[in-house]
Amino acid sequence: MRRSSVGVVVFLALLAALHGWIGWQLLPALGIGHGGQLVGAAVLLASLVSMPAALMAPYLKRRGWAERRTDQVAWAGMLAMGAFSSTLLLTLLRALVLQAAPWLDLPALQLRALGTASAWLVLALAAAATLIGLLNARRTASVVDVEVQISGLPPQLEGFTIAQISDIHVGPTIKRAYLQAIVDRVNALQADVVAITGDLVDGSVAQLAAHTAPLAALRSRHGSYFVTGNHEYYSNAHEWIDEVRRLGLTVLMNEHVVLRHDGASLVLAGVTDFTAHHFDPAHRSDPHAAIANAPAGSPRILLAHQPRSAVAAEEAGFDLQLSGHTHGGQFFPWNFFVPLQQPYVAGLKRLQRLWIYVSRGTGYWGPPKRLWAPSEITLLHLRTAPG
Repeated sequence: MRRSSVGVVVFLALLAALHGWIGWQLLPALGIGHGGQLVGAAVLLASLVSMPAALMAPYLKRRGWAERRTDQVAWAGMLAMGAFSSTLLLTLLRALVLQAAPWLDLPALQLRALGTASAWLVLALAAAATLIGLLNARRTASVVDVEVQISGLPPQLEGFTIAQISDIHVGPTIKRAYLQAIVDRVNALQADVVAITGDLVDGSVAQLAAHTAPLAALRSRHGSYFVTGNHEYYSNAHEWIDEVRRLGLTVLMNEHVVLRHDGASLVLAGVTDFTAHHFDPAHRSDPHAAIANAPAGSPRILLAHQPRSAVAAEEAGFDLQLSGHTHGGQFFPWNFFVPLQQPYVAGLKRLQRLWIYVSRGTGYWGPPKRLWAPSEITLLHLRTAPG
């Protein structure tokens, strides 16, 4: 058996075991009788089946399934994935509480009542988290204003604005209307530059070109600029680079442009995704190449999908790096795991002389769910640093 097949089997076995454990912990405690427990078991089975099916939706579409049908499969599985995540976490917390309950020296009747009440509380909180997370994910991202102080900023660039959008993930659950609302909100900002810092899509150009078309309507004084994210490489980055260019955006592939603004110049550079060389060795991310031969004395801004490009960006002499990738964790508790891979999770950070701004993302990936990590359209204002 190939390693990939072994990995799939292990994943499915683990998923089944976790669903079984949730059922074992909750169903007998709910006091709903054998009929109710059978219904609960059927819901858990539906969740177990729908989650892998959602991941198979792109394959089903390539096999000739109608887009509407595969999108329904994806929606069902992704909603189940979000609900399962919250239910698993809450069930684990409940188990820990019940383990500690005997130390309270409660009568057996009260312990039994605690078990029943806590089981129902798990279901209620998981349902609430899923619904609230869905509403948060599906609303159009709010605008977040951020000021960045740049040393030696020319007076003509005081207040220069960059509208950043990132990690939209147009795909099975994010379509044209969702993206159009983002474009409309960005255009209303009348920014000097629009920057898209990767992970625009989850799917092929053939599947999604009609849904990414609103990008052609983006408007700003100096144009719109795009860098690849890791998900572009999962979806044939070369085709997407051509498609984004066809829509009128400038794709920065380890290169820069010099923007002339009221007599001053600003260097805007972009790199390919940090992991791009795993898919195409010619696409290896290189901040030093991106800034090569740039005019001295101008502010230097880098678009880089992953925050971990920051070390090389600082060495190359950039003043500001704009990134995404992390989604700010997207929903609790995944925000605690992001630092295992990325040095920064969200917001404005500093690495020696380099500012790094990490967007929480403008869309979402996987489960349509956001909790304590709201999506954002970032409007960055450049300011002169004191002194």
